[in-house]
Amino acid sequence: MGRALIIGAGGVASVAVAKCVQNSEVFSELMIASRTKARCDELAEKWGGKGVKITTAQVDADNVPELVELIKSYKPEIVINLALPYQDLTIMDACLETGVHYLDTANYEPKDTAKFEYKWQWAYHDRFKEAGLMALLGSGFDPGVTQVFSAYAMKHHFDEIHQIDILDANGGDHGYPFATNFNPEINIREITSNGRYWENGEWIETKPLEIKREYDFAEVGKKDMYLLYHEELESLVKNIKGLKKIRFFMTFGQKYITHLNVLENVGMTSIEPIDFNGQKIAPIEFLKAVLPDPASLGPRTHGKTNIGCIFQGIKDGKPKTYYLYNICDHQECYKEVGSQAISYTTGVPAMIGAALMMKGTWKGEGVFNMEEMDPDPFMEMLNKWGLPWRECFDPVLVD
Repeated sequence: MGRALIIGAGGVASVAVAKCVQNSEVFSELMIASRTKARCDELAEKWGGKGVKITTAQVDADNVPELVELIKSYKPEIVINLALPYQDLTIMDACLETGVHYLDTANYEPKDTAKFEYKWQWAYHDRFKEAGLMALLGSGFDPGVTQVFSAYAMKHHFDEIHQIDILDANGGDHGYPFATNFNPEINIREITSNGRYWENGEWIETKPLEIKREYDFAEVGKKDMYLLYHEELESLVKNIKGLKKIRFFMTFGQKYITHLNVLENVGMTSIEPIDFNGQKIAPIEFLKAVLPDPASLGPRTHGKTNIGCIFQGIKDGKPKTYYLYNICDHQECYKEVGSQAISYTTGVPAMIGAALMMKGTWKGEGVFNMEEMDPDPFMEMLNKWGLPWRECFDPVLVD
């Protein structure tokens, strides 16, 4: 029984709160804090009164002194960072100053540069180690579960893993001409950046959405998927020994691509601030304001997601292929917790990672990526808490 502070009050936070409340054996008290306290209050009203005490607070996650004051007053065992990736470092700073463990779901990226990598957070390792604290990075689905899948495959099915293809398919339909299933600003920055994959010891860069493949996903069907760069590639290259190639693919429909191209062509996806009526505003921030809130998509979204990893390697001297994946139904998620599947597949692993840390099942001193932990207890909890995994021993490979 412990106390956790959740920073953030969007769609992922709503799922994480719901799952923490369900897991009251581990979480006895929660505080939800964000810049907009009214959103925290809505979540507290929605999930309170179910055996877990929930309080709320207003905090500016860009402001370390504010964060420190809040953490010192609430005294949580762990801070679960479900705010924006821009705020990872300030929250890590506050955790170091207050002596509290840290968890997030996405790695840091500077607000003024569409570039995400782990170097900024990995640089905190020695400070967390010296403080006797643990920071767990990327406890979402991808990143997150995909890394646990990789550790599980390495532990149970391979002597060497030579290639990993991470495939993320969203077969959901929300009925809007154009909308994103998670924070529009982060989503569009990610998709419009150059792609990258790792092969034979070096990173190979591609133009945005340059490489396309078609894949037939179980319960989703044939989808066009595009090669992107994703942060878990960087840590898996570091931690999965013997790896020769790793790629990440995500599905997009032609309607989505067409809208995105038009918005990019007219400058609406730019992160460079412009002068507008005497104020500085980045066009992508205005675009985010006019697009549907991802947290509102739950009742409208039908269909399923299919996210997983295809592994190729060697076991007992023989070639082996293995596919680990999860299928999640948007409407089933909405019936359970009022969210669409993208928020669900991120919020559930956030709760699981935090629970394993609070129970001491996962422990360490320093900064860790998900694949550095024992995968077995996490895999067991995926089945228990709503993200059951499936496996295939003869998958169709990506060319």
